[in-house]
Amino acid sequence: MFGLGGQELLLILFVVLLFFGPQKLPELMRGLGKGMKEFKKAQADLEDEFHKAVESPEPPKKPVEATASKKENEVSTADKS
Repeated sequence: MFGLGGQELLLILFVVLLFFGPQKLPELMRGLGKGMKEFKKAQADLEDEFHKAVESPEPPKKPVEATASKKENEVSTADKS
């Protein structure tokens, strides 16, 4: 975990315990856990949206000539009447 050994983690925990006190430590860890959970959820949602966008087929493109010729037919039909 982040390249830290067991002794380094214990030292960091001891310093945090001295700084915040034993009453605040569980509350801080609970908040940290909730924050990590929300971050992982947001990351998973973002990955899901990305995969959906990549896997979904592109909508069929309409040929430009077909729409232009349709309008020309409408105009020529109107001219004949």
